[in-house]
Amino acid sequence: MRDTEEFDAFYASSSQRVLGQVYAMIGSRTEAEDAVAEAYARAWSRWSTVRDCDSPEAWVRKVAYRVSVSAWRKATNRLRAHRREAVGQQVDAVSVDHVALVAALRRIPSEQRRVIVLHHLVGLSVAEIAAETRANPNTVKTRLARGRRGLATQLAGDGYQTTGGRSHGA
Repeated sequence: MRDTEEFDAFYASSSQRVLGQVYAMIGSRTEAEDAVAEAYARAWSRWSTVRDCDSPEAWVRKVAYRVSVSAWRKATNRLRAHRREAVGQQVDAVSVDHVALVAALRRIPSEQRRVIVLHHLVGLSVAEIAAETRANPNTVKTRLARGRRGLATQLAGDGYQTTGGRSHGA
């Protein structure tokens, strides 16, 4: 119990000061708050050692700074890796038709949406959908028919015409 009270008093007397100092060092309050919280958590887990340091506050400040630098390095390396991976890759832009279709799918019942996606986007047969969803094949057919009608209604309501299964902007 003595350790808890001692640590709580240490935290109460130093946490705002350390936060201000780390914030000044790294320039981001959010990142400073995360780093300082992590540093105090580490200090608590090692409190029997940290309390005997010349300056427990300096220990926490140093750990918080190192945590923030480590997080920055990880983020920078992750960004570099993504950029390296993306070199030479073509990313297709999302079309207006795609956005309209996704919005229309969201407006139909989930059972219909599921079978529409499984049949038209994944390419499963009615029998495969029935097996995956544990539904009767006739139920799958009914949901497909109702889902298609629902999509047609939604797309028509958005200013789209449906002809031959394809959507075209009006």
